[in-house]
Amino acid sequence: MSISQAALVFAVMAPGGVFSLLAFLWLLGWVPSERILSRITALTFAACVFALAVLLWALPSTGNSTIVVIFGNWFAVHEYRFPLVLMADRLSLPFLAMAVVLSGLIGQFSATYLHRESGFGRFFLLLHLFAFGLLLAFAAGSFDLLIGGWELVGITSVLLIAFFDQRPAPVENSLRVFGVYRACDIGLLLGVFALHNWAGNASFADGMPRLAGAQATVVCLFLLLGTAGKAAQVPFSGWLPRAMEGPTPSSAIFYGAISIHAGAYLLLRAQPLLAKTPAASVCVIVIGMLTAIYGTMAGRASADAKTSLAFASLTQVGVIFVEIGFGWNSIAVAHVLGHALVRTLQFLRAPSMLHDYHRMHSAIGGEISHEHTEDLLPEQLRVWLYRWALDRGHLDTVLDRWFIHPLLEVSRLFARLDGMGMTVRVKRLKDPSISMRSPAEQGVK
Repeated sequence: MSISQAALVFAVMAPGGVFSLLAFLWLLGWVPSERILSRITALTFAACVFALAVLLWALPSTGNSTIVVIFGNWFAVHEYRFPLVLMADRLSLPFLAMAVVLSGLIGQFSATYLHRESGFGRFFLLLHLFAFGLLLAFAAGSFDLLIGGWELVGITSVLLIAFFDQRPAPVENSLRVFGVYRACDIGLLLGVFALHNWAGNASFADGMPRLAGAQATVVCLFLLLGTAGKAAQVPFSGWLPRAMEGPTPSSAIFYGAISIHAGAYLLLRAQPLLAKTPAASVCVIVIGMLTAIYGTMAGRASADAKTSLAFASLTQVGVIFVEIGFGWNSIAVAHVLGHALVRTLQFLRAPSMLHDYHRMHSAIGGEISHEHTEDLLPEQLRVWLYRWALDRGHLDTVLDRWFIHPLLEVSRLFARLDGMGMTVRVKRLKDPSISMRSPAEQGVK
């Protein structure tokens, strides 16, 4: 293994190794102090930054624009393979650097922000798990491995929304977010399944170039469903303001900087397919435009700073989707990096920003005037738009009726089926001859 390959493996695996070690020690009964946790986090992400710097330094010496590390297959069934491949190229390297730097920054900020918080250790455990999942998704060499990192990011997001579990609202909102994630991830799974069925594999290098026409369109639409849910695009935008129940550092790293851009990365990675399917590209552009308009209007009717920043992030991600739909990949990558840095700073200083606003308000001796373009609209239309924005576009109702409640019904159905199966197993243990009877004779309804 070359130096560049070793650096890539270390940068991806280090947060996951730290999470596993801390979790194992916690199971043994050892709980580290806040100082030890913060120092371990700082050293881990500093080492990851150094590893990425070594990778960037060693990359020109290889003569290739891509570094690939192959670990073989996790498992193989007939012609199906689940390859364990890490890859660093011009697209993944900027995202890897962004994830490492901002995760380390959030770790340092949280050491003070969550001082003496009862869930201090739990937050840092989830931070390392989140970083590992994100780096794994960005460095994956196939859609199969990307799904693994994608799911780790999703579950840590849900757990951090419910961080203050002594109150019912964070737990309820985290479950709603989990429901949206589950419903939309079906699209990602179906897209990868279709890739395996039609192209033979889901590798970025080999799978996508083999598809064209209707097959490429179907795969892109499935992937768009998964990315729209993760990036809170219309009509799935209703979960984003509910995610603000978590701590400010997690809101900054998830919904201001990194996690919300994971959908954009997936679309950028699937750009070879999008370029072949004008219909899917048009869908990406339309969804991005609708989201940008929705985020702008709903953000102006928000009653708190964090929710307003969340809708501002939503607006920018919608614009990024439009750029990807038009094929402006370099502009989209630059937009993601700049937006992530600026939004992280805004989220972290959101509490002090209110003090600055009040100080400015007092200094000028009056109310700060605001002029918006909607002042040119008729008053009746402005009132209707304000009501629509205040209710956040009625997207909560859409999510409840078409996603959350159907998902709950399916879950209850599977729970009943599982209960029936448990009843049969218990009866078989009590009476071995019952396996020879029919279900009617067993008395299972």
